[in-house]
Amino acid sequence: MDRVFKGFGAIALLATWLLAGAFAVAPVLAQQVTGQLGSPSATTTIPGNQIPAPEPKFGGVIKGLATESKPWWPPTIVPPKGAPNVLLIMTDDQGYGVSGTFGGVIPTPALDRIAKAGLRYTQFNSTALCSPTRAALITGRNHHSVGNGVISELSTGFPGYDSIIGSDNATIGRILKDNGYATSWFGKNHNTPAYQYTVAGPFDQWPSGMGFDYFYGFMGGETDQWTPYLFQNNKQIFPWVGKKDYNLITDMADEAISYMKELNAAAPEKPFFVYYVPGGSHSPHQPKKEWSDKFKGKFDMGWNAMREEIFANQKKLGVIPANAKLTEWPDKDLPRWETLSADQKKLFARQAEVYAGYTAYTDNEIGRVIQQVEDMGKLDNTLIIYIDGDNGTSPEGTLSGTPNQYTSYNGILEFPIAEQLKFYDAWGSADSYPHMAVAWSWAFDTPFKWTKQIASHFGGTRQGLAISWPARIKDAGGVRHQFHHIIDIVPTILEVAGIKAPGIVDGIKQKPIEGISMAYTFDKANEKVASKRKTQYFEMIANRGIYHDGWYANTTPPHGPWILNAPLPPIADYKWELYNLNEDYSQANDLAAKMPGKLKEMQALFLQEAAKYQVLPLNNDTFARALAPRPSATAGKTEFIYKGVNPGINSSNAPNILARSYSMAAEVDVPQGGGDGMIATMGGRWGGWGMYILKGKPVFHYNMLILAQYHWEGTDALTPGKHTIVFDYTYDGPGIAKGGSGELKVDGKVVATGKQANSIAFLQVADETFDVGIDTRTGVNDKDYQVPFAFNGKIDKLTVKLGPPLMLSPEQQKAAAAAVRAKD
Repeated sequence: MDRVFKGFGAIALLATWLLAGAFAVAPVLAQQVTGQLGSPSATTTIPGNQIPAPEPKFGGVIKGLATESKPWWPPTIVPPKGAPNVLLIMTDDQGYGVSGTFGGVIPTPALDRIAKAGLRYTQFNSTALCSPTRAALITGRNHHSVGNGVISELSTGFPGYDSIIGSDNATIGRILKDNGYATSWFGKNHNTPAYQYTVAGPFDQWPSGMGFDYFYGFMGGETDQWTPYLFQNNKQIFPWVGKKDYNLITDMADEAISYMKELNAAAPEKPFFVYYVPGGSHSPHQPKKEWSDKFKGKFDMGWNAMREEIFANQKKLGVIPANAKLTEWPDKDLPRWETLSADQKKLFARQAEVYAGYTAYTDNEIGRVIQQVEDMGKLDNTLIIYIDGDNGTSPEGTLSGTPNQYTSYNGILEFPIAEQLKFYDAWGSADSYPHMAVAWSWAFDTPFKWTKQIASHFGGTRQGLAISWPARIKDAGGVRHQFHHIIDIVPTILEVAGIKAPGIVDGIKQKPIEGISMAYTFDKANEKVASKRKTQYFEMIANRGIYHDGWYANTTPPHGPWILNAPLPPIADYKWELYNLNEDYSQANDLAAKMPGKLKEMQALFLQEAAKYQVLPLNNDTFARALAPRPSATAGKTEFIYKGVNPGINSSNAPNILARSYSMAAEVDVPQGGGDGMIATMGGRWGGWGMYILKGKPVFHYNMLILAQYHWEGTDALTPGKHTIVFDYTYDGPGIAKGGSGELKVDGKVVATGKQANSIAFLQVADETFDVGIDTRTGVNDKDYQVPFAFNGKIDKLTVKLGPPLMLSPEQQKAAAAAVRAKD
């Protein structure tokens, strides 16, 4: 609903607003009023120095009778005249060499459309990781400044790393909403702290609490596209149930199109801000089959030849300078295509076909959303910002790829080629949760070195960007080379809309916007003008970079991020490099040894920026941080009690059995005719556990990321009536990913025993939930049952008791790291 003023007369209102101060992004017009103030049709702009705007006094006349009085309606708040609609698009895990628009071999006609109608940018940068980039994008502030120095799942208790976008950092959604825009968010939300993904909230860190009227998307870094962890506003929904051809990429576009149609019908003059951020091309790579089929055989040439092809395309398009060099292939770390076996080539080509299909499919659905804007007749005055990727292409599939992304997340870096080939025909379907080999990721970041997670090199941070706005940008098809950063998008939107960044929101003083508007680049006359962004730091998990006026200094990554959770050297021992980007676009010629004085100057500048923007303390721990405790409804709890049916509890607020002993006791009432159904489960098809009754028999099943299945099952069916089913598990710690032994008991009698050779190390399947009495998404054992597998009896009580965590102590971790370094 439109925010409205309950105001006083026009003169007093105007005087109050003109005298108010604020952080101005650009000169903002004086108050604009349409119609007679007090009439139902009157509208007004606000100064924007504080939101919500003050509520003035009633401007009419009140006497004893209505016939003697004069009504006065508060005017509807609108943006300044001519303010454009805004469609802000960002894809996922796509480096600079992915899209055809920037020289890649994957056609992206929707991105082409925006580039041909407007401008494409060749030096636009992200943060190297998803939620940090997204936090910076929607706030206009550096990712550490808004608590997102790393993803929420690895957050720590320091201001730059706690994953909380504080109330002093209002988002672009909130600012535009209070200035009269309809605001919506479709797709990925990785900016709510993972420990707040429940109906208990609080919801101030959800899209609805960050200024977005409507949210339709998934929580966390990724989700299965066939059975997504999906929310409509704050409620989990299951729209795929009963649909054979469902895929979230299409569903998301359908929902955005429907929303815009309804908004246009209800209030055609109301400007919109649509934040559209699909999950493509983040793992799991799951396009509809026809999209993968389009690329059959297209990657048989291999990653090295593809890299050369992309580089040539980029020079032809002018999206890299004529003197740019193709950086060297990392022969010590990644194999060349010609060295691979026939089976490896077959598998790896298939992985790339599916990734390409997913990328093209995502762009196609984005194109449908853009077309809807045109169909409404609003394309001319719509600012469309299309960012190709929130970071470089992902290396998280390991050196050989995986049909189940959660294996690599948990440090399992080798999935045998022969075993992967069993998934060949299913790759990308609902029967896989796949990611591709790292060498593809490196090649898709051409012409740069490195990949996602690496903030020191542009392979991790350089993104293709296209911006169109036909009413304002007349240099259609132009190319811009100014150096800019993801934090520069918010001030660009505010400037073109004529809206100030508020100094106060809900009574709280705001941090200044740290970005710099890019609107100056829109004019043809400024095509070659120097960048207004002079300095920008980069940091992710202690890989660091600092840009200043054409120079760039950065650390050398100790090893590839695909070697998950391997020991890293002390941060002080990282090597530094130095580049003159005015002459060396791709970071190909390291000048550190030749110019030690310049390097020292740049290192000092990094420390200055790091202190300013909450980057300290530096920390190069990686996935080990996932096991650290965080504030939640379950923080510190070792005993959990549930009664009846309780589905959909996020893993961050559920009993966490990783790296510890535990006991589960279910007091159940079995119906006449025998019991059947789920008692409790966490996880699903790609990993997790379940306690259930199968055709009367008690079962505990542990799915070790599809690599192994551990099964305890009683021999006798339970009789009708009350029973207590207990599973006691003793963990073989200390250490992570250890095995253990379990006993399944019924009414105090052991009915099954067994040993488990290993267990999930760091990360449970994050887009599944903890369910009691039912299984809501996918089953942990498809051979035994199909979801929802609701229990047909009654769960009087479920008690889960956790032993102390038995992962390595800090001293043991240091000793292990030292041992590895000594061995190397």
